[in-house]
Amino acid sequence: MGRKVILATCSLNQWALDFDGNLERILRSIEKAKSVGAKYRLGPELEICGYGCADHFYESDTLLHCFQVLRKLLESPVTQDIICDVGMPIMHHNVRYNCRVMFLNRKILLIRPKMLLANYGNNREFRWFSPWNKLRHVEEYFLPRMIQDVTGEDTVPFGDCVLSTKDTCIGSEICAELWNSRSPHVDMGLDGVEIFTNSSASYHELRKADHRVNLVKSATTKSGGIYMFANQKGCDGDRLYYDGCAMVAINGDIVAQGTQFSLDEVEVVTASLDLEDVRSYRGEHCHPHVHKPCHRVKVDFSLSDCNGVYLPTHQPIEWQFHTPEEEISLGPACWLWDYLRRSGQAGFLLPLSGGVDSSSTACIVYSMCVLVCQAVRDGNSQVLEDVQRVVSDVSYTPVDPRELCGRVFTTCYMASENSSEGTRNRARDLAAQVGSSHMSLNIDIAVKAMLGIFSMVTGKWPQFSANGGSTRENLALQNVQARIRMILAYLFAQLNQWALGKPGGLLVLGSANVDESLTGYFTKYDCSSADINPIGGISKTDLKSFLQYCAEQFQLTALKSIMAAPPTAELEPLADGQVSQTDESDMGMTYSELSVIGRLRKISKCGPYSMFCKLIHTWREALSPLQVAAKVKHFFKMYSVNRHKMTTVTPSYHAESYGPDDNRFDLRPFLYNTRWSWQFRAIDDQVGIQQGMDIRQGCLDL
Repeated sequence: MGRKVILATCSLNQWALDFDGNLERILRSIEKAKSVGAKYRLGPELEICGYGCADHFYESDTLLHCFQVLRKLLESPVTQDIICDVGMPIMHHNVRYNCRVMFLNRKILLIRPKMLLANYGNNREFRWFSPWNKLRHVEEYFLPRMIQDVTGEDTVPFGDCVLSTKDTCIGSEICAELWNSRSPHVDMGLDGVEIFTNSSASYHELRKADHRVNLVKSATTKSGGIYMFANQKGCDGDRLYYDGCAMVAINGDIVAQGTQFSLDEVEVVTASLDLEDVRSYRGEHCHPHVHKPCHRVKVDFSLSDCNGVYLPTHQPIEWQFHTPEEEISLGPACWLWDYLRRSGQAGFLLPLSGGVDSSSTACIVYSMCVLVCQAVRDGNSQVLEDVQRVVSDVSYTPVDPRELCGRVFTTCYMASENSSEGTRNRARDLAAQVGSSHMSLNIDIAVKAMLGIFSMVTGKWPQFSANGGSTRENLALQNVQARIRMILAYLFAQLNQWALGKPGGLLVLGSANVDESLTGYFTKYDCSSADINPIGGISKTDLKSFLQYCAEQFQLTALKSIMAAPPTAELEPLADGQVSQTDESDMGMTYSELSVIGRLRKISKCGPYSMFCKLIHTWREALSPLQVAAKVKHFFKMYSVNRHKMTTVTPSYHAESYGPDDNRFDLRPFLYNTRWSWQFRAIDDQVGIQQGMDIRQGCLDL
């Protein structure tokens, strides 16, 4: 009796609407699966078109091209003698569904639509798809003629069904269905399904990987079984990075693990497993309890053969998780590489101020160069081809990350009369250590020219507060410096390659962190306005830890003085040659306080009153209720006054669950009543009650 099976799951770097590239990567993954003897291959969610098509899902062209790719897959000799499980959108009875299509030897076996859609965080699946709400119900799906011509089938099963081979039973889950409290694998397992598959498009967030792994382990700990997890990887065209982690588990143990961050476009993870291990586990743990059995689609095919007795099975492994610092080093670096090679540009330009934020962006670019050089050493021909195209040199082979940085990374320190020698030196030293092509320039002449135009029209010349000017004058003078830096950054990005006699342009990198975006502590249309921002979803606290990691991992000793310096915008006059302006002083709270507040606002869904009620306990050792009330009011005042800035903020790598990204993650008004009169009055009332209680308690103590 055949009982040992070889199964293959994968992570693919798909790109939205890149049907040629997506097809090629799917075929490569099937080839790799077959090369190790796998009889079943699982791919990511919506892999044919890419998960991030967004409103392109509305277009009939997207559906048409998906079926054209499916036809190519059916016709390919590569897909013969292996069950292929691919993802694509399908319209059934004029309703669009997110589907899995299983096929074997030019025959479609079944189509399984997604039943529980993801509609939280960055996911908006209800906008484009409908859930299949008919539990255990299967209908006939009439195939398009282009598919009928290949398969010879007019209709195929469409709905909540599972696949029964001659030796086992396979049931599908799609991405969010694993996270749901009503996960289909529970009832499927109780009805005898032995292999669960999950085709996912799960994006990276810091400290999220363990949650995903624990869910996979838990799915088969309860009632046994084999669980296969496939995921997309890379940047498929927007702010998200899909972080792979393809895996296989059996009876609560992980037995095969893929990488979380990698420049490999196609990664196939295989495992050889004994079905009898599932049956033995269930014999002790499970009892039948299903109200309505699964609809089984039978296929005359076996995943095992009679000669598998001597086939070794995969044994449990311990999952190796990355630290948050490693995640910051690897995730945004892979995202940057995908963006660079797919944008057709020649590299990056970064305004490097010598502070923590821009230095973090520089370190991520350096980490990208480390990954590229390592991938080339490992024989990745696609990475080599891409880097040769980026640098416009077909004979080039990168070896040293610093040398590669010099070709693709330009940094620029833009000094003003308010800049200190300390930041200039720190920027210069870091640039030298990462190997970037570094420039240093002075913007004072441009600032004076702009103010001269204003003065010529109005007859007024604004002054800093330190020189007797008003708050409005002081802010305007800071803003004009910041905005001129943005203009110069784009000028050099467009023309620097031309000036050097090289082709192409540069992508401008931003470096505003998630906490500054949350409070609006940046100038609208300043250097935070860039093409992309790899750190826009990362907190200042995490960035400081990341720089400490880079100083040790990459031997970037210049980072030590950067971490020791107080964060400052350097937009106000120096005091005796020293910096007089600091970020935390300007914001009225520390970065660590902002991280706590940011998580309460987004993750805990707190308004001003709820946040106050939580923080009087969280901060009770350091602050009185009156002081907590002042902090909460100050934050919401800043947040609401500056929320309009989020409508134009640079697209940022999504890394944090409390990010304020206005694109689709954190949807809020941008014109607020900034007085928050009702909410703040509720806080004041609560403070009054607490103060009264304290007075009464004091009297009792006396």
